[in-house]
Formats: sequence, C-alpha cells, structure tokens
Amino acid sequence: MAAAALNREVQYLGSKDFFLARQPVLNIRQELIGYELLFRSSAANYATVTDDAAATATVIEHAAELGLHNVIGSLVAFINVDAAILLSDAIFVLPKEHVILEILETVELTLPLMQRIEALSEAGYVFAIDDLVQESDRTDLLMRVAGIVKVDVLHMPDDELAALSHSLRQKGKKLLAEKVETAEKFRLCSEYGFDYYQGYYFAKPDVLRGKKLHASSILIMQILALLMKGANNYEIVRFIKKDIALSLMLLRLVNTPMYGFRRHIASLGQALLVLGDRQLKRWLQILLYANPDNGRNASSPLMILAATRGKLCELLAQKVQPRRSSRSDTAFMVGVLSLTDALLNQDIADILGQIGVSIEVREALLSRSGFYGGLLQLAESSENPELLGTAQRNALLDEFQLSSDEFYAAQKEAFEWGDSISENMGMGARTAHPADGSHSLSE
Repeated sequence: MAAAALNREVQYLGSKDFFLARQPVLNIRQELIGYELLFRSSAANYATVTDDAAATATVIEHAAELGLHNVIGSLVAFINVDAAILLSDAIFVLPKEHVILEILETVELTLPLMQRIEALSEAGYVFAIDDLVQESDRTDLLMRVAGIVKVDVLHMPDDELAALSHSLRQKGKKLLAEKVETAEKFRLCSEYGFDYYQGYYFAKPDVLRGKKLHASSILIMQILALLMKGANNYEIVRFIKKDIALSLMLLRLVNTPMYGFRRHIASLGQALLVLGDRQLKRWLQILLYANPDNGRNASSPLMILAATRGKLCELLAQKVQPRRSSRSDTAFMVGVLSLTDALLNQDIADILGQIGVSIEVREALLSRSGFYGGLLQLAESSENPELLGTAQRNALLDEFQLSSDEFYAAQKEAFEWGDSISENMGMGARTAHPADGSHSLSE
C-alpha cells in the first residue's frame, strides 16, 4: 500500500511539475568549478513536499531525465540528499565522477545510514556536510566520510569563523563558504583558507569592483552601437582591427566546429559576412564577459551566466511569439545585457545610454517590466529560485501561455548552450574533482 502511494505521488510530482535552478560554485580565483542543483515545484500547492521519499525519488528521476551533462557540462554538481535517496539503489543513477552529495542537516544519522554512507564513500562517492555553523557530535560522526564541509558564513562572527575554519582544516577537509554576500566576507574567507565559494556576492555588480575596464570592452560597446545604427561591414572591421586580441577571438569563434564551415575563414571581412549582423551582435555581447584582454581566458561564471540567460530569454520568446524572430533576437540581447552592470561596474542606465536601446528594452533592464522584463524575470529565477515566489512565477507563465513543460525544456537547452559557449572558447574547467586535493578544476 505504501509503495503504491509513493508511486502515485512521484507520478503526480513528475517532470512537468518541477523546475531546475543552478547556483555557481567557484574556487579561490573566482573560476567556475560546478553548480549546486536545486529542484523546485511549480505548483503552488506542492512547493513543499512532506513525503521525503517521494521528493527524493523525484529528484533522482529528474537527474536521470536531464542528463547531468546537459546542465553542468564537464563540471561538478552539488546535490542535496537525504536518507531515502542514500539508502535507495537509485543513488547509482548519479555519476560519482561528477557529483558531490550534500548530507542535509535534517538527516538522522542512524547506524544503517552511516554504514551505507561509508560504503558509498568507499565506492568513490564524495560527500559534503551541508550548512555547518558549529561542530558537534553529529558533525564529528560525518567527518569520517565527508571530504568537503560547507560552512554557512552569512551571520557567523569573524572570530568563530576563524576558529571553525582552522579546526576543519586541521582535520584535512576542503572548505566551501556558502552565503557569501559581500566582498569583505569573500576576502575574510579567503584569508581563512576556504577552497570554494558560493553566494549572492558573485552575481552582484561589485564582483568585479576595482578591475579596470579594458580597451576591448569599450570597443565592443562601440561596435554594438554601430551595428544598431546599421553601419556597413567595412566600418565595423575597421573598429575590430584596433584590437588584436578581439580580432583573433572572433576568428577563432567563427572557425569552431559549432559553425561547421568546410574551409578555414582567415579574414575579418569574411568572418562578418558568414556570421551576419545577428550572430555578430550575439558574440560581441558574450565576448564582453569573456574578457579577451586577460590572455588566459579563465572560466568566467559571469560569461556563462550571461550566455545562458540570453539564450533562455530567446527560447522563451520563440515559444511565446514563434513568428516574430526579431522579438527573440531582442530577448537574447536583453538577457545578456542584464549583467553588463556587473561586468563593467557601471550603472545599467549609463550603459544603456552609451549603446542606445528602445524604450521597451530599457524598461525591461531597468525595472523588469513589459514583455522582455517578464521573460527576464523567469530566466533569473532559473539562477536563483528565491527571486520569484511560486505563485508569481506561475502567474508569469500563465501570462505568456507557457506550460511548465515548455519552460523546463527551455531551461535544459539554455544550460547546454551556455556551457557549449564556454567549451568552444576554451574556458571550461574539466580536469579534476573538488575533493582530489586540487583547489581548481582548471589549471
């Protein structure tokens, strides 16, 4: 009877009723190493699931359905697990090379569960202790099997944070600071030896505070303005040639397998012809985040986030108004430009004044209003589910006449596309596991 009830509940809570959010996890150099995956119900009456077995079974079902490579590329997924999921054979659906299993603070550590965790650890699964604020008998029990400890640093006093981090490092644990929301907290955690970081700070404008605006960034903004004014290719090429790094990057992009051209494209003029204005605008917007001046092209969470957000806005616009390609093009631009304040450390209104946009685009970026503003809100909720309540998100989907299935499918496609941008630009981190002794996945 219980099994039948469980099956009915899992079926009812199936993929059509769930959305996926992912939050970046970075290393000390603010390079992307992976994501924490968060599953959320779209139905207001089922935002909180009281049946743990049904909820965890559904999470596993979604991990299998999505295919983790579509969501995290070659990076690592941090996934919350409870007793039901750990004791079930369904856990083996998750590839041990690409997951970190976070043991929730609510999990009761029974003897059978600890034996199971130890067996999974011996089989190669890596565990993390979640939301730690102080050590206890419970955490001491988990220290034997946990390779990573996630410390909730939001409200922790500095002296307690220093003592806790010192104690955990003495025990040989990798430390992940979660809920990092200020530059000062990031600096402090860096000093205390934290290896990994997660929090709202990394998506806020001051993430790049103090970094000089490079010449290429200014040129890209100028070229975007020319494209919007309908300038010819000769004039655009003249601007691109002012920056060698930008010229080389555009040639590299147009010669990637993504485009599938049979012959090598060696000139900027030829590159612009085969790209066309539409694709050129897209790449320029993304290149803003790639920072072509740094010479290293390290993985940039901001770049991947911008590419993914733009693509999701575009896909949603295509679903809502499939016969108006100009609307989806603009939606892509809105998604990408919504993060330029973080990139350039400038007020978004000042940036919009430099490149010139329509009133509709301006309202979307400044106040999240109108057609594009609604799409942008939905895209942002895929990065941080707390930005929109369940009821508000459902109201937006109803307004656009989008089903939860359509939104879910668009998320998957956008995640995969954003990750492919990183890989084609040589920016993916892909060589190590966070618990293997390396502080970075991209050396």
